[in-house]
Amino acid sequence: MSAVGNPILVVVLSLVAGLLVGGVWSSYQRGAPRAVTAVLALLAVMALLFAALTLLEVM
Repeated sequence: MSAVGNPILVVVLSLVAGLLVGGVWSSYQRGAPRAVTAVLALLAVMALLFAALTLLEVM
C-alpha cells in the first residue's frame, strides 16, 4: 500500500508540523541556543513540505 495521498498521513504530518512550530516559538522565547531553534524550524518545514507534497500527490 502506497503512503502517497493517504489522508491520515497528511493529518499526522500537519499535526507534527504544528507541534514543531510551537516548539520553535517556545525555544525562541526562552532564549534557547540558535542551533536548537534552527533544527526545530528545519524539522517543522520538512514535515509541512512533506504533508503538502503528499496532499498534492506529487511524490
